[in-house]
Amino acid sequence: MTACAIETAAEDDGRDGEHPGRGARATEFTAGLTITANGAYAARLAGGGDALYAERWTLDGPEPYAVPLPLDQPEEPGTQLLPLADGRVLVARRVDGRRNTFSLLYPTGPATGELPLGAVEAPGSERLVLLPPSPDGIGAYAMCVGPETTTLWLVAGGAFGPERVAEVRGRCTGGVWLDRTGRMLALDRRLDGGPVKAVAVDLERGGEVTPLLQITEDSDDRLLLADPDSGLLLLRSDAPGHDRLGWGVLGSLLPVRFPECLRLDDAAVTPFAVQPGQVLMPETCAVALRIDAAGGSWVGTWQPMSRRMGQLAAPVGWLAGTGLWTAGGVLRLPYATAGAPCGLADVEAPPEPGPEPDAVVAAPAAGGGAAAEGPRVCRPVPLQQAPLTDGKPAG
Repeated sequence: MTACAIETAAEDDGRDGEHPGRGARATEFTAGLTITANGAYAARLAGGGDALYAERWTLDGPEPYAVPLPLDQPEEPGTQLLPLADGRVLVARRVDGRRNTFSLLYPTGPATGELPLGAVEAPGSERLVLLPPSPDGIGAYAMCVGPETTTLWLVAGGAFGPERVAEVRGRCTGGVWLDRTGRMLALDRRLDGGPVKAVAVDLERGGEVTPLLQITEDSDDRLLLADPDSGLLLLRSDAPGHDRLGWGVLGSLLPVRFPECLRLDDAAVTPFAVQPGQVLMPETCAVALRIDAAGGSWVGTWQPMSRRMGQLAAPVGWLAGTGLWTAGGVLRLPYATAGAPCGLADVEAPPEPGPEPDAVVAAPAAGGGAAAEGPRVCRPVPLQQAPLTDGKPAG
């Protein structure tokens, strides 16, 4: 799984607070780097001051390299970028305080080509943010958050410009893909002033909504990352009494756990990438975490089966909160310095000791079945409350 550095789109009432789900969450992609789901391309705003421009990185060759995509007019700081699997870069710009325009950038020799796609209105207090790169790498989606509803748009990859694909009741944040086809999307929803609960949205059924995280009735339960291969879910919830990182398994009856090793008193810990390819083995998936403290940011590595979190120094110039795992367990961290404006540092996670003995269990994980038609799709069901197990491993 690949990831990107983001800023959480907090709700207007301010009750969401700071819950940064770096990686597969909705954001203004102006800080750090956004990487495609297959890890082949990435994009970021480069330059500085009044001379910002889109920059595309190619990551799947022998050496990474960057291609600048400047236009006659510089980009605004709030411009959002999203790379596609074919190498083009989607650009979302807000104009006139209400319209959001979309276009595709691509290199054409020494110049930059631009293909306009259309616009979406987001008047008043509504805010439009791009969702993380789609797993298929072809389509691109945006989320327009209004006072009482959230509208999902297909802004690239459609037949006739931006298309509205779903409308969800409530104010939504987040955005995590639950499958490899781009059909099931998880959003963190606040409905009628209640707590935040992650829900699954089926884009092929007109936006049909299914509860996903319901650890306790009053807890705020957000999904941060999901790995479709293993079913591993990384979440944040205040069900234990305060915000904690936890993990569960989609399509399993195993409980959600809140490992003590992921809790640091003097630093914020946020997952941003999960190792792919670990089919039916969520406990062995390597997870990369961003650790933020007063002294700076560095990298954590962890596996659900382990009893501790490893901590590593980040490379100089790391685009904090970005990176991707290879299926073989190598963590690739992008960095940019004056001497190396486009680089990838490969880090192998250190081996971890045996199973975690002190996991805190709060709820059973999600289960699922198959869709009625078409390809098999994991259908999430609510996570319900379960008793604590006094520190014994769940089985």
